Amino acid sequence: MRNLACLLVAASLLVLPASPLLAQGAFDPSGHWTGAIHVPPFNGAGSREIAIEVDLAKNAAGVPTALFSQPDQNVKGLPLTKVTFEGRTVSFELKANAGGLFRGTLADATSMSGEFVTTEGGYTIPFDLKRTGDARIAPAPKSAPIGKELEGTWSGAIDVGGKQERLLLKMANRPDGTASGTILDLDGSNVEISIAMTQKADSLTIDVPTVGASYVATLTDNARLVGTWKQGPVALPLTFTRGEK
Repeated sequence: MRNLACLLVAASLLVLPASPLLAQGAFDPSGHWTGAIHVPPFNGAGSREIAIEVDLAKNAAGVPTALFSQPDQNVKGLPLTKVTFEGRTVSFELKANAGGLFRGTLADATSMSGEFVTTEGGYTIPFDLKRTGDARIAPAPKSAPIGKELEGTWSGAIDVGGKQERLLLKMANRPDGTASGTILDLDGSNVEISIAMTQKADSLTIDVPTVGASYVATLTDNARLVGTWKQGPVALPLTFTRGEK
């Protein structure tokens, strides 16, 4: 899976005083936010901007949810965890190898700034976001029904630069006559990502629009999916076997 560019730098953020208007009550930060993580000069390298987008919303039960996008890395709508809206403070976690915790403060209805604390090293890096419209949270993909031989949980591992990343694939038919599934990178983003599936006889194609990836495989002996994972210019062999390991 795509990981956020490694941010091994240190920085500090001056948090401005709360405005009297916002201090009087909570503010709903739901919407589509765009901005950047501001990486300062470090170890001889110049400063740089990492463009990010975040969609914030509340589900039908009123629970805060968030999605993360990094256009330059072809990441769109990656689910975030530990999402909280508390007064003027918004926080959410990007669970990835080079992820971390975002904690922002709302200056007004359209401005947010704060700090991104990396999981690896605990480095603190400033970020800011501007609200540009309503949250863009697409429904999970629905696919045509799949054969019972594909339903269930599958485990696999992919070699990325000499490092094994364990993947967990789940597929199921639904009562409404459609099929749905998710894929989980246990050693990367560590969140379930919705997938779209197309089956033709023993051939299975999986599309993962969140990270711009696809997987084309052949089912052998109803026990293994043998195929190729493609993501950007990279194509890697990947085999899934039944069960959770």
